[in-house]
Amino acid sequence: MVKATEKPARTKRGVASHIGLDNERLVELYRTMLTARLVQERMFVLQRQGRAAFAITGQGHEAAQVGSASALKQGVDWIIPYYRDLGVCLAFGLTLREIMLDFLARAEGPCSGGRQMPTHWSKRDLRIVSGSSPVGTQILHAPGIAWASKVRGLKEVAVVYFGEGATSTGEFHEGVNFAAIHKLPVIFFCENNGYAISESASKQMAVRNVADRARGYGIEGTSMDGNDLIEVYQTTLWAAEECRNGRGPKLLEAKTYRIVPHSSDDDDRRYRTREEVQEWSKKDPIDRAKKYLIEHGAMTEADDEAVRAEAAEAVRDAVDYALGQPYPEPETALLHVYAEDA
Repeated sequence: MVKATEKPARTKRGVASHIGLDNERLVELYRTMLTARLVQERMFVLQRQGRAAFAITGQGHEAAQVGSASALKQGVDWIIPYYRDLGVCLAFGLTLREIMLDFLARAEGPCSGGRQMPTHWSKRDLRIVSGSSPVGTQILHAPGIAWASKVRGLKEVAVVYFGEGATSTGEFHEGVNFAAIHKLPVIFFCENNGYAISESASKQMAVRNVADRARGYGIEGTSMDGNDLIEVYQTTLWAAEECRNGRGPKLLEAKTYRIVPHSSDDDDRRYRTREEVQEWSKKDPIDRAKKYLIEHGAMTEADDEAVRAEAAEAVRDAVDYALGQPYPEPETALLHVYAEDA
C-alpha cells in the first residue's frame, strides 16, 4: 500500500499482486472492460435499428471506469456515476441484462422501470446513486452521502464521476469546497476526454489539468493515465484508503479519450479531425490491457479469444432477453411522479 502521505507511484512492470491484482483478477478486469466495449457498440447498433431512441456511450473510457470502480468496496462504498459510466456500473455489480433492460426502456429495468433516459444508472442495493441529465448536478450528492457516513462513524467512501466539462459548473465548486472544509470521504473522479460535447478543454479552463484545481481547495489532486488500467486502480485504491482514514477528499483526473461521437445524435467530424481520433485509437485501453496481460504471462492469445467469445455471447443473451420483455403499462406513466397515498 502506498503511504498515506505519498502520491501513488507508477506500478512497476509486471508487479501488481501487492495491490491485490493477481493474474486471475487482472483477467477478470480485462473481461469487464471488453464486455463494456461490446455492449456499448451494440447500443449504437440498436439505436440505428430504431429499437432505442438514444445512445450515449464511453468507448475509450473503459480503463478509467473499470480500474477505479474495481478498487472500491462493493456493499460499503457509494458510486454516483454520470451517463457515460457503463463500465463503472458493470464493474460495481450491475448485470448485462439489467443494463439492456434499462437501455431498452423495459418495465423490468432496475434504474427507472422504463421511465428515465437510458444510461441514468442507479440500483439501490448496489449503492449506485441515480444521476440526472443536467451536467454536474450529481457532484453535490457525493458530499451529502459522505457527510452522512461521517456522522454515523462509518468507513464508507463516496465516489462521484464526471467529465471535465462538469468542472466548469457551480456544482463542482460547491461540492469540492464543502467536502474540503469538512474533510469528507469523497473521491471526485474526473474522466477528462478532452471534450465537453464539441468544446475542447482549452476553451473550458485556463489550467492544464483539472487536478491542478485541488490546490485552491486545500486538498490533494492527481492526474493519471486514464487508459492504464493498473495505474487507475492503484491511484483510486490509494485515494479510497486516504478517505477511509479521515484525510479528506481527493480530486482524481483520468486523462482519456472517447473514440466515438458524444452520442448517437452527434457528428464529431464537425469539431475534431479523423487523424486525432486515429492517434488516440492507438492508445486504446483494451488493446493496452491485452498486450500487458500477454507480455506478463497472465493470458495467452487463445485465452483472449475465449474471453472475447464469452463476452460476446453474454451481450447477445442480454439483448435477446431485454427485447423479449414488456414495456411499462401506460396506466403506470405517472407512478413516482406525484405523491401517492400510503
